[in-house]
Amino acid sequence: MHDPVPAVTETAAAGETAAIFADIRTVLAVGVVNLIWRHLATIPGALPWTWGALRPLYADGTIAAEAAALHDELDLPRIPAFPTATLAAAGLSGEDTRAICDVLVAYDRTNAMALIALTRLLQWLDDKPLVRAADSSHRRSASHQTAPRIPLPSLPNLAELRPEVAQLVTTLNRLGARQESPILASMYRHLAYSPTYLALTWAIIAPLEAEGSLARSIADALAKAHKRSALVGPPAACPL
Repeated sequence: MHDPVPAVTETAAAGETAAIFADIRTVLAVGVVNLIWRHLATIPGALPWTWGALRPLYADGTIAAEAAALHDELDLPRIPAFPTATLAAAGLSGEDTRAICDVLVAYDRTNAMALIALTRLLQWLDDKPLVRAADSSHRRSASHQTAPRIPLPSLPNLAELRPEVAQLVTTLNRLGARQESPILASMYRHLAYSPTYLALTWAIIAPLEAEGSLARSIADALAKAHKRSALVGPPAACPL
């Protein structure tokens, strides 16, 4: 699979783009810049405009608060946890599982926030009415503490992976996709350092895809994200 979305890699970023990427990693407290920001870097002026508009809402905890509230509202399929013995029998060490958890936590944090932030920006640009909620205002008034930084390994290109691992990445990437040529998710490439875990993941998620609960959960998440994002005030000092 060739990624249909062009993006600036973190290693290739220079000048203002590199500086914004570094700021994103600092503000979000993760060792990765999500694909959406790297794609915006390919459009003249788009990355500084978008990040400049949304950064204050990230920095003061507004986006994190609404993302956390979204997490609490989601209706997700029940998936049993992997017993430690299962992971060990599959050849995954404690160090392996810690690295896997770092990847999952990092993407769980940044994807939820990006969904809220960018949905709200689109709503604001479309002149959708602002809805205020008492619980939302209360969370924003609380003291915001930056989450601990999550270190991540470098993001491998698909061509750098063994053929069978690359195929597994693209197979997983199609689960839950809403188009024939889905965007290649960075998370699966980050998890490709542990192919065994990717195989276990497919065994868990594929049945959910087959019986329709994955699609229902995605639709539920998108609908609730649209409602939750409408609680966020318009981006400060947006240069439109």
